[in-house]
Amino acid sequence: MRARGDVAMVQKPAAESAAAWRLGVRLAALACCVIVAGCASVERPADVGAQGAPADAKATAAQRRGVPAKTPPADPPRSKARAPEIEEAEKAAPPVPEPESPPSRASADQVGLASWYGGKFHRRRTASGELFDMRALTAAHPTLPFGSLVCVRSTVNGRSVVVRINDRGPHTGNRVIDLSRAAAEELGMIGLGLKPVELFALQDGERDCPEP
Repeated sequence: MRARGDVAMVQKPAAESAAAWRLGVRLAALACCVIVAGCASVERPADVGAQGAPADAKATAAQRRGVPAKTPPADPPRSKARAPEIEEAEKAAPPVPEPESPPSRASADQVGLASWYGGKFHRRRTASGELFDMRALTAAHPTLPFGSLVCVRSTVNGRSVVVRINDRGPHTGNRVIDLSRAAAEELGMIGLGLKPVELFALQDGERDCPEP
């Protein structure tokens, strides 16, 4: 009986040590699982979706199913307000002058035929009392005051001359003025008996013909 009891006492410590070893192995395995799970949650890739699938893979799958891809939001409309610097520059800039319309052509006071006289009457007294000088720019007119200035413009070649009225004439109804030889030369009518002209009576202080 003593021998059996001694054998039982030897076997009991051996069984207890085997159970403790198995418990230690389980605890070590449990600790490894906890560590692995913690690492997986920390090192999760940034491009993985909410359910563990990559974001690019989800987008590709959505396109294959015919789901339209989300368009990026449009840019907000730009403000139409201009910078204060631009507005100040526009205010400081001088106004642009409007293009001037060309002046209208002056209407002639009289239109008709001009004649001329020269050597036959040179140094003879005119109706104003002064002697006629065929080399001076003078003319005879039926009604204009003596000493008044008249612009005579040819309607054929556009040439013009300013003459001083110092005589009366012409004395035929189809002529409007009788020019001295010098005035006729200015108009290019020497050798011609008559020439169509326009007459412009000049005001006091005017010395030039109006623009054609």
